[in-house]
Amino acid sequence: MKQTFTFPGFVDVHVHFRDPGFPEAETTSSGLRAAARGGFAAVVTMPNTIPPCDSPEGIRRQLDRASGAATVLVPSACITKGRAGGEVADLEALAAAGAALFTDDGSYVSDDRVMEEAMRRAHALGMVVCQHAMDPAVQAGGVIRDCALARGLGLPVVRPEAETVAISRDISICRTTGCRLHIQHISTARGVELVRDAQKEGLPVTAEATPHHLLLSCDDLADDDANFKMAPPLGNREDRSEIRKAVKDGVLMFATDHAPHPASGKSGGFAKGANGIIGLETAIPITYAVMVEEEGMSVVDWAKAWHEMPVALVSKSALETRGTDLSRTKTVVTVGERRTFDLAGSVSLSRNCPYGGMSFDCWPEEMK
Repeated sequence: MKQTFTFPGFVDVHVHFRDPGFPEAETTSSGLRAAARGGFAAVVTMPNTIPPCDSPEGIRRQLDRASGAATVLVPSACITKGRAGGEVADLEALAAAGAALFTDDGSYVSDDRVMEEAMRRAHALGMVVCQHAMDPAVQAGGVIRDCALARGLGLPVVRPEAETVAISRDISICRTTGCRLHIQHISTARGVELVRDAQKEGLPVTAEATPHHLLLSCDDLADDDANFKMAPPLGNREDRSEIRKAVKDGVLMFATDHAPHPASGKSGGFAKGANGIIGLETAIPITYAVMVEEEGMSVVDWAKAWHEMPVALVSKSALETRGTDLSRTKTVVTVGERRTFDLAGSVSLSRNCPYGGMSFDCWPEEMK
């Protein structure tokens, strides 16, 4: 039976637009069109542009380019200068300019002292520090989790500890500083357990699950196709199961990690291909299919993971400076009308995505 639901505007707290630096992959304009078609009232852009968004000028440039779009753009800013991990950026100036949160996404802040200083200063500002929890020293050049495909191709694997060591370190700093900590794109069962335990302890720790980590598993990979290469990589079936349970339990929110790349960037298989896929236009259909249809999550709780939990993460001052009240925006979805995703018709400038030809029962109305 066909049904239409109206919810407070859905918010994606983790998207990559390649503007400035690599607009061939995605401009601010094309990314916001994809977000609007995907049913998102607002998106938080990551700062790993070229140059990185580590200055008030970078914040203002993003806001200027997003003016007039149907979907609100809320920029994040770097934790460290140049995303280099060595010196904390001017967090105070970035917050005043309208940064939504702080992250070096795409890079892990390895230095304990730098991360602690950043979290102390962010705590004083009442803002969240978000961490790309993959310790490169533990990752050691791995490109895929251990699975039949990895063994068959002789690919270097990423041990789960690359994520869990990083999460453990950051939770410890959270405990010391009191700063709100958000773990981005969680991918392991043990990582989920660490976040659960931190929340039970009463620490201000949150985390996000992506549509691809909820839908896909490295155990099911059959081809050397970089459209299945992510950072962090796809987990195994046990990881996927625990991530789904955590979303259903309200431990994790949703986020897309929309990461556009041109075809050339995905042509080298797992060994050489770039990390990430586009996901703004398919996130609502996939998360509904996985969590509501397969896992039995209530529609109300599913919507909270796209609105209430993400909104709580974003700096209120960043929204107030542009007069944005996300509770007044609406995302409308229709359920019971099966449609197939036409990748060729995507409004993103990139096509790095494994979902072309997949069919789903839940689709959003485009934001106007």
